[in-house]
Amino acid sequence: MKLRDWLQQVIYRVINPLVRILVKMGVTPNMVTATGCILNIVAAGIFVYGGFTTLGLSYNYAILTWGGAIILFAGLFDMIDGQVARIGKMGSTYGALFDSVLDRYSELFTFFGICFYFFMMMQPVFALIAFLALIGSLMVSYVRARAEGLGVKCDIGLMQRPERIVLTSVGSFVAGIFGNIWILVVCIAFVALFANITAFVRLNYCHRQIQEKEVIK
Repeated sequence: MKLRDWLQQVIYRVINPLVRILVKMGVTPNMVTATGCILNIVAAGIFVYGGFTTLGLSYNYAILTWGGAIILFAGLFDMIDGQVARIGKMGSTYGALFDSVLDRYSELFTFFGICFYFFMMMQPVFALIAFLALIGSLMVSYVRARAEGLGVKCDIGLMQRPERIVLTSVGSFVAGIFGNIWILVVCIAFVALFANITAFVRLNYCHRQIQEKEVIK
């Protein structure tokens, strides 16, 4: 079992008691998904607020700490909604679509907030790195969605959504705690590099899979 899968199972064991309580309360997967998206919008708002209030004078590290903490907390809802659907037997095709759409909105808002924060701190290079991370994150998900629409299962690659959430949130939180902006910059750069690499790895994988299917036909 991969480390990622093992950690996922450990987290499931921890959150399943809470999930069962939510199911008994009548909470639906879509409600959980929407809550997670709202929290990511709040985190983006915190970064935007930090950019407006400091205006390049000095890094507001408290903003980074709070923003990172909220992104990480919102990430838990990403796992809870799926478990609510499974344990509560409320899974649906529309629910899967709703989850995917709000996940994209969550990441777009998050990286927009960080990009804006860097821009207002008069760090255009850092802002560009955050923008490239946004592009990579979007394309990793897009390639998978488009491939699956063509009948090709494509869930490979290093920089998937859980990894992006952890790097972004922990990078921001730790940067705020230690007062070192480079911690966040390095984490975002890592996401930018490997998310875009993952997108092209997936594209190449799909190319091979489609070629094999055409040969078989």
